[in-house]
Amino acid sequence: MNALPRSRGPLSEAVLDLVTAGPPAAGRLLTEPGPLTDPWGEDHQLALHLCYELHDRGLPGVDPEWEWDPGLLALRRDLERAFLAAVRAEAEPVRPLPEALESLLTEPPDGSGPSHFLLAEGERWQAREYLVHRSVYHLKEADPQLWLVPRVHGPAQAVLMAIAYDEYGAGRPDRAHALLFARMMADLGLDPEYGHYIDLVPAPALAVVNLMMLFGLHRALRGAGVGHFAALEVTSSPGSARLATALERLGAGPDGTLFYREHIEADAVHEQLVRRGVVEELVSAEPGLADDIAFGVAAAGAVDDRFAAHLLDHWRAGRSSLRSPLPDSPLPGGVGAAPSRG
Repeated sequence: MNALPRSRGPLSEAVLDLVTAGPPAAGRLLTEPGPLTDPWGEDHQLALHLCYELHDRGLPGVDPEWEWDPGLLALRRDLERAFLAAVRAEAEPVRPLPEALESLLTEPPDGSGPSHFLLAEGERWQAREYLVHRSVYHLKEADPQLWLVPRVHGPAQAVLMAIAYDEYGAGRPDRAHALLFARMMADLGLDPEYGHYIDLVPAPALAVVNLMMLFGLHRALRGAGVGHFAALEVTSSPGSARLATALERLGAGPDGTLFYREHIEADAVHEQLVRRGVVEELVSAEPGLADDIAFGVAAAGAVDDRFAAHLLDHWRAGRSSLRSPLPDSPLPGGVGAAPSRG
């Protein structure tokens, strides 16, 4: 990320104004940004994303000491509480853990998510938009989940680390999944620089990654983080197969399909490891986490469903799903195309 994103309202503006004012000063108070009216909204999700980036890659031109500034952490706490409450409401009813895990193993015969759409009728501009949305996470895959490693112990920790080892290329830097995703973006004519498209990515896509960071950064939510990770790994392989086939149909070269082809096989193995080696072992060691793990599974589904609905509502109407269209995407009204970031 070479430049800070533009604010989307008083919350994100307050965060940006604060962190760009210079190093944190003792006793500095955060200007009251106003009420938290819509935890799913653009302003709330960008403000939370900015706070989380201070724990991750940092923000360009921002003093790293802001990561632990008490005033900013107080705002982040309020943002997190409102977001978590909204996710809990959306995820209800949460199934018991055995049912929640079982539900992940079977895909509905009439699947209608983004990977189904791209496979059956997607156009190249829609595939490119999909990669832009997903770049917020996949260009740092699986950094949010690594926060879980020191928070679970015993066999569950060892297996979680084994899965993470694969995510980072299993000792081969050129096979790290984040790098494979960057190569895929370049193959489809997109800029693979981390954070390049953040101004284009809308709230539903930011919420997907913010949820991972929320679960990863709080020890009290480690069970939910494991459940969320399980949902990602168990459901990944079939969707990856559809996406690889769709991208090949839409003209992607070998680099343009390698990321998803890698996940077909890798995540088929990870599905077994995460269910038996992580979830079952963690529940055996800490039975009280079962409900939290089940909530994490439900939360992942709820937030992903909102993201999928956003994509499909726009694409079926012939509109760009981004805040500003790519050069080959339709205008928001569904007509023509507009110049934007390539």
